[in-house]
Amino acid sequence: MSENTATATAIPQARPAADSSTTFAILISLSICHLLNDMNQSLVPAIYPILKTTYGLDFWQIGMITLAFQMTASMLQPVVGLVTDKHPRPFSLPVGMSCSLVGLLMLSQATSYGMILVSACLVGVGSSVFHPESSRVARMASGGRYGFAQSLFQLGGSTGSAIGPLLAAFIVAPRGQTSIAWFSAAALLAMLLLGNISLWYSRHPATAARRGKRAASVAVSSLPRKTVVTALCILLVLLFSKNVYTSSLSSYYTFYLIDKFHVTVQSAQIHLFAFLGAVAIGTFAGGPIGDRVGRKPVIWFSILGAFPFALMLPYADLFWTGILSVVIGLILASAFTAILVYAQELLPGRVGTVAGLVFGFSFGLGGLGAAALGRIADYTSIETVYRVCSFLPVIGLLTALLPDIEKKR
Repeated sequence: MSENTATATAIPQARPAADSSTTFAILISLSICHLLNDMNQSLVPAIYPILKTTYGLDFWQIGMITLAFQMTASMLQPVVGLVTDKHPRPFSLPVGMSCSLVGLLMLSQATSYGMILVSACLVGVGSSVFHPESSRVARMASGGRYGFAQSLFQLGGSTGSAIGPLLAAFIVAPRGQTSIAWFSAAALLAMLLLGNISLWYSRHPATAARRGKRAASVAVSSLPRKTVVTALCILLVLLFSKNVYTSSLSSYYTFYLIDKFHVTVQSAQIHLFAFLGAVAIGTFAGGPIGDRVGRKPVIWFSILGAFPFALMLPYADLFWTGILSVVIGLILASAFTAILVYAQELLPGRVGTVAGLVFGFSFGLGGLGAAALGRIADYTSIETVYRVCSFLPVIGLLTALLPDIEKKR
C-alpha cells in the first residue's frame, strides 16, 4: 500500500450527508454579493470605449488596464486561499470589498492613465480576497451538493458581469466617467451582506475545527502525487483555452462590432450583454449537470463543443455573430464550475487553495490574454484576433488525459 493511500485510509474524508439541507440563505447572499462584486468589476472593460476616446489610448494601453486589474487578483488569490486554509479569516470578506469600493471611487475621479491603473489594481485586490473565501463558504453551505452550490455562487458573478456593460451603456456612457461613483453604493451593500455571512462563517463547526488545528482531518488524495500534479496542469491548460478566448470577447467584442459592422457603442454594449447573459446561464447549468453526470463529461462538452461555433464566428454577418456569440457563451461557460469542483475533489481539504488557484489563474490568463490580444490587434486588426482565437477550444482534447476520480452516478 502506497504512503498516499495509507494516509487517505487513516484520515477519511468528511463528506456531508447527501440529505443535508443546503443553507440557501447563505448561498443566495453569496450569489448576490458575487453579482454586486462582478458587476462593479465589469464596469472597467465596459467603459474602455469612453477611456479610449477621452485619454487617446491605443489597444495596448487598454490591454494593460485589464492586465493591471486581473494580475493583481491573480497573484493574490492563491496566497489568500493558502493562508485561509490554515488560518480562517471570516471577516476578510467585507474588508476586501472595501478595497473595491475605494477603487471605484478613484476610477470615477481619475484624471490620468496612471490613476486609472491604480484604481484597477484596487478593484483587483478586492476580488483576490472575495473569490477564494466566498467559494469556501459556498462549499460549506452546500449540503454535499457541491456543483449546485458553486453554480449558484457563479450565477451571481456571471449575471453581474452581464449587467455591468448594460449599466455602462445607459448610465456611464451618457453621464460620463464620474457616474462610476454611483456604483460604490453596490460595493457598500455587498460589505453589509458579507458582514452577516462572515458571522455565519466564523460560527461554523468547520471554522472552529480549523482554528483548533483539527483540520488535520485535511484529507489526502488517494491518487499518486504525479497523477494529481499532471491533472492540475491539464486543468490549468484547459482554463487557458477557455479564459483567453472569453477575454477576446469580453475585452474587445464591442470594438470588433464597431469596427466590422459600424454599429453604435450602445448597440455593441447590448450585444456584449447578450453574450455575458449567455455566460451566466451556461455557468449555472454546468454545476447541477456535473452533479448528475460527472464533471469530466461537462468539461469535454463545454470546451471542445464550442470549437465549431468559434471557427464560424469571424466569418459571420452581424445577425449570426450575435447568435454564435450567445451559443459560444452558453457552451463554454459551463466548464468553469465543473473544473473548480473537479479540482477541489482532486485535492480534498484544500478548498481555499484550489479556489484561489483556479480563480486567480483565470484572472491572470484573462489579463495576459487581453494584453497580448491588444498588441495583435494594434499590429493587425481586431478581426485577426478572432480568427486566431477561434482555434483555442481545440485544446479541450486534453480532457481525455484527466483521471476518472468520481463515483458512478
